[in-house]
Amino acid sequence: MPLTQDRNTPLKSTEVIVVGVAAGVRVYAGALVVANAAGFAAPGSTAVGLTYLGRAEEFVDNRDGAAGAATVEIRRGKAFKWANDGTVVQANLFKTAYIVDDQTVAAADAGGTRSAAGRIVGIDSDGVWVE
Repeated sequence: MPLTQDRNTPLKSTEVIVVGVAAGVRVYAGALVVANAAGFAAPGSTAVGLTYLGRAEEFVDNRDGAAGAATVEIRRGKAFKWANDGTVVQANLFKTAYIVDDQTVAAADAGGTRSAAGRIVGIDSDGVWVE
């Protein structure tokens, strides 16, 4: 039903979010973080079905915990400089970067084995800016 009067719509800042950490993993501060198929935060890796979340703002060790037993702060909505696996070149600007690991991106999905990280917005000699 459409509005017939003003609505006090709630607002939530999403620049830094808190997400439950997957079981059996350790997330390092500054790492590329993904959501696994179950929706829990995990370090980036070469796999399909991962959703790029952003950069971990803290170290969290959940190697001995169940999924969600620990949480991690993740910064989003910014461009982060990740390591280049050597395949990202100027021709990839504004194209999709693909996750290699928790600090590295590539220009291609390696035959459908890598998940998308985001859009490449800059390429420097020491890394790739991804938003």
